[in-house]
Amino acid sequence: MRKNTGEGSPAGGLGLRSLSNLLSPAGVMCLALGMAGAAGPGLPQSEAAFARYREEMVASQIAARGIKDERVLRAMGEVPRHLFVLPEHIDLAYEDHPLPIAEGQTISQPYIVALMTECLNLGKADRVLEIGAGSGYQAAVLGRIAGSVFTIEIHEALARRAAETLERLGFENVRVRSGDGFFGWPEEAPFDGVIVTCAVPEVPPALFDQLREGGRLVIPLGDTQTYQRLTVVTKKDGKPVVKRVLDVRFVPMTGEALKKKRLP
Repeated sequence: MRKNTGEGSPAGGLGLRSLSNLLSPAGVMCLALGMAGAAGPGLPQSEAAFARYREEMVASQIAARGIKDERVLRAMGEVPRHLFVLPEHIDLAYEDHPLPIAEGQTISQPYIVALMTECLNLGKADRVLEIGAGSGYQAAVLGRIAGSVFTIEIHEALARRAAETLERLGFENVRVRSGDGFFGWPEEAPFDGVIVTCAVPEVPPALFDQLREGGRLVIPLGDTQTYQRLTVVTKKDGKPVVKRVLDVRFVPMTGEALKKKRLP
């Protein structure tokens, strides 16, 4: 298995539907122009240009690596990733690597976002819990596929910014709150899927408990200081059935998770 030192990355031409049917065109265009202008001259100034970059990203980085779920491919082609990155990185939004955001966190590599989403095997009425909202990009992708998305971010400033971006883009089925994701979101449980976008040495018990029978938990497990194994945990008869996917590297979960013993 390949390893890569980038956070939210492996450790190692699709047609696009019109965004006018999916997001608020005016909101997308205004936000895109504002961020492109803030980032400096010479960057693409039209949503059409960014749409071409998304098309290329989906074809060369995602479909070419074996992602087959059409819902995932479509969502990755629909969500404007450039609106979730820092203004100074807008010209790198569709490149094949993670990018830094505020509070020492990252927005994961596009392929990893697609892979983790495909591993959830979501239906259009499913309820999904995300731990680690970050910029809100992964939640937006989930929001194009699932019925309801609940995302938790421990950094209040990040949670607020993600909520504002998602609201501006019209993601009414995504709820954001600030808190420690180690404990999940018990009042909204059970969930059909849980996705964790930060590294932990072992599965937080509350997250497995809040998973519906037959549901899937997608999580990077392992040494939080080096590499982890992207793992799919399915609840079957109340017990975990584990499938290991590939080696990855994510930023560590903070809060209560830091009090737990790390793997040797």
